[in-house]
Amino acid sequence: MVDIESDGPIPGDFSMICFGAVLVNDALENTFYGKLKPISEKFNTDALAVSGFSREETMCFDDPKEVMLEFEEWIKENSKGRPIFISDNNGFDWMFICWYFHHFTGKNPFGYSSRRLSDLYCGLEKDTFAQWKHLRKTEHTHNPVDDARGNAEVLLHMKNEMGLKIGLK
Repeated sequence: MVDIESDGPIPGDFSMICFGAVLVNDALENTFYGKLKPISEKFNTDALAVSGFSREETMCFDDPKEVMLEFEEWIKENSKGRPIFISDNNGFDWMFICWYFHHFTGKNPFGYSSRRLSDLYCGLEKDTFAQWKHLRKTEHTHNPVDDARGNAEVLLHMKNEMGLKIGLK
């Protein structure tokens, strides 16, 4: 389960500021957290504010290539087979993670597809308007590890209580 925070709407023109990932298993203790130095001079003040960081703080964050290489290694160490990228809003989170992987490492360990948590839930409920955020136990704080953990809790509920068939390491 992955969540990202950015300083704008698209990668390349804007920057991914930080992201978090949680290995989905019963413990939800194995996490990754990366803070990335901006790659562009452009930033949207309102978007950046969501992350809780100032522009000055982000300028001291880690080299994006190094963070993506560390994340790739974390994925390898914590996955069997091809890992599945799942997020609350994969249209947004996926485009940043995919772009950063391809731009900085030349490949994406998740391949070319992702899953949206909400769509999985709506499918199980057979209702395209089904609400699921009440199933989070961890508060949604915009710290990407907290947010990914809360979403992973929902995925586990879907697996354990609703019968979603998903292989977990």
